[in-house]
Parts: sequence; C-alpha cells; structure tokens
Amino acid sequence: MFLKGKTALITGSTSGIGLGYARALAKEGANVMINGFGDRDAIDGYVAELSAASGAGALYSDADMTKPGEIRDMVADCTAQLGAPDILINNAGIQHVAPVDEFPEEKWDAVLAIILSSAFHTTKAALPAMKAKGWGRVINTGSMHSLVASPFKSAYNAAKHGLSGFTKTVALEVATQGITVNNICPGYVWTPLVENQIPDTMKTRGLTRDQVINDVLLANQPQKQFVQVEQLAALALFLCREEASAITGTNLSVDGGWTAQ
Repeated sequence: MFLKGKTALITGSTSGIGLGYARALAKEGANVMINGFGDRDAIDGYVAELSAASGAGALYSDADMTKPGEIRDMVADCTAQLGAPDILINNAGIQHVAPVDEFPEEKWDAVLAIILSSAFHTTKAALPAMKAKGWGRVINTGSMHSLVASPFKSAYNAAKHGLSGFTKTVALEVATQGITVNNICPGYVWTPLVENQIPDTMKTRGLTRDQVINDVLLANQPQKQFVQVEQLAALALFLCREEASAITGTNLSVDGGWTAQ
C-alpha cells in the first residue's frame, strides 16, 4: 500500500472513471474524498467500500463544480478531515452535443465551468499544501478531444483543449517542487457520460443506437473497443509512484490508437 498516509481528492467520482480512480487509490491505502451527484444511498455505500479497501478515511463532498466557493470549501473540508490533498484528480465533466449555431449558451457555460474552470479552482486551492510538503500529484482527465476535435462538441472540445494547456502551464510552474501535473486523455470509455450522449447524437445525426456506437463513437478508435475504466485507473496509480516523477506536463493518450492517425 504505497499511498498509505496520502490523501486523494477526486472530482466527479461517484460513477465511471472517477470512481475507478478512487477505488484504485484506496486499494493502495490512500484517504479518499469523492465528489459528484447521484443516489445518496449508493454514494454512502461507495464511501464505506473505499474506507474498507484502504483501511483509512473516506468522505463524500457534494460540492457543485460550477461554484468556486463550494470548490474551495471542499478542499478545506478535505484538509480538515482527511489531510490536505497530496493527489488531486480533476475528473468532473458533462457533455452536450449540438451544432455550434444551435448550441445553448447555458450549456456552453456549464461545460467550460465544470471541466475547465473547476480544475483551475481545485488546483489553486490544493497547490499551497503540496508545495509545503514538497510532493504532489495533479492528474487531469482530458480526452482525445484534448488533442483532436469532433463535430457538434464545441464546448467539450474547447474545455478539453484548454485543460491540456492548463496542465502544461501548471507543470512548468511547479517543476522544481516535487509536484507533477499530467493530463490523461482517454478515447471513448463506456461510462454514463458516454452512454447519455447517445440519444443526442442519434437525434443530431439521424442514426440508430448501434450506428452511433459503431459508426461514430468507435469509428476512429482503431482497436474498435471501448477503453476500460480500470486501464485509466492503473495509469493514474502509476503517475503517483516515484518511478513516474519525471513524467509531467504531458498528455497521455489511452485511446485505442485514435490520435495515432
């Protein structure tokens, strides 16, 4: 349990990729604070599961990632109850699919706030304690859309590209202070976020569900398979090891070959 005594804060972690990160870190002994929305009984079950796996602390924050004050309070609560975050994973995200000239302005604002601005607010709040300790890991969940674009996802592409630039900038700022900052860039992973965008894509493109999966989602993913949550969690875990201390400021593609094309 090489993370025993460390504390991890993971946004957007009550399902999907974020919950996978939390489970992997807890198994290595980390205190974990998860965050997101969902059924409270299920979330309480995840907290109990994480605590049992780690033999350490686990907590839940319902902080809204569109509200900077709640984000700051979440980091403060984590610090008070579990210890200042040694590992910060910015994973919160939403999606909306529409042509740019029909894209609802409130959806644009929400996508950028939850994916990009929240990462700024969490990182700003967490870095001082990491600097004081001389050790930290900031891991952002980007996307192949941090590197390449797809139509009808203007806000998501803009936010994920922005996250890539933010990752590089912060990595340079803290490069001599024992802190690494990296951006994991998955291809399509079978999560609620992906599943929930299928109806919009069906409507926008006039396709069946199977056509969306095979001809849109996996069309440019050469392995023709969805990336698995466990694969992303394993990479995040490696980035927390000392062996990964020279890996910083990078976009790490886990996309079945998507961005190799």
